[in-house]
Amino acid sequence: MHPVLFKIGAFEMRSYGFALAISFLLGIYLAVRRGRKRGIDPEKIMDLSVVIILASIIGARFMYVIFHLDEFAGHWTDTFNPFQSNGQIGIAGLTMLGGVVLAVVCSLLYLRAKKQPILRIADTIIPLFFLGEAITRIGCYLNGCCYGIPCDGPLCVVFPPDSPAGAMYQGIHIHPAQLYSSAYALLVFIIMLVIDRKPKYDGFLLYLFFIFYGVGRFIIDLFRYYESSMILLPLGAKGLSMNQGISLAFIVIGIFLLVRQERRERVGAAPGK
Repeated sequence: MHPVLFKIGAFEMRSYGFALAISFLLGIYLAVRRGRKRGIDPEKIMDLSVVIILASIIGARFMYVIFHLDEFAGHWTDTFNPFQSNGQIGIAGLTMLGGVVLAVVCSLLYLRAKKQPILRIADTIIPLFFLGEAITRIGCYLNGCCYGIPCDGPLCVVFPPDSPAGAMYQGIHIHPAQLYSSAYALLVFIIMLVIDRKPKYDGFLLYLFFIFYGVGRFIIDLFRYYESSMILLPLGAKGLSMNQGISLAFIVIGIFLLVRQERRERVGAAPGK
């Protein structure tokens, strides 16, 4: 576990932040390359990338703060100020799904406002989201956050006591939920690249994104630890988390869009149409 890669004064280069930066930079580079093949202006991809980065960070931070209000009581500026009241530089505490939701919404609104081909551009960048998640979740693992619940299987690990995971479960084997997420995201990334060799229609990868992400996040969250504030419904021993509730909504949205478009494709391909 290496939560801090290096430190200069009060500034710390944390593993998660580094992984996040790499995922964004690599994603932008590959998005521009994929966009050229689809006849999309690289500048449009770059502009959209700025929207996605800002929306991702704001959304992830907002969702974290909403469910951890007690943590910021008495020093509310720490919710958005990179110069924290404890002297630390940087913002620690992000909930990825909040960033995903806001990035999707802002991207669609931005592309609509700019009169850009929404579905074609979405299909260009969607596979890269999963590549970015595969990289970022490794940062989560090195940081010891987004950890799993106790287990006794061969894949289970023990985190150091000075990590978030180790502080919660001292000397106890837990699921490496971060690596589960990383492996799943990498698998979906490869699957999407294979599917994209013979795309069915614009928007196909976008609709699959909602389903793939929703299913993966829902299942993996069965093995993740969540504070009581993040539990949406107290079902069973663990309960249904807020993230799982959003994941179910993603699955429903994806299936609805996919079925609707498939029906349109069949009608359009019917004789005499």
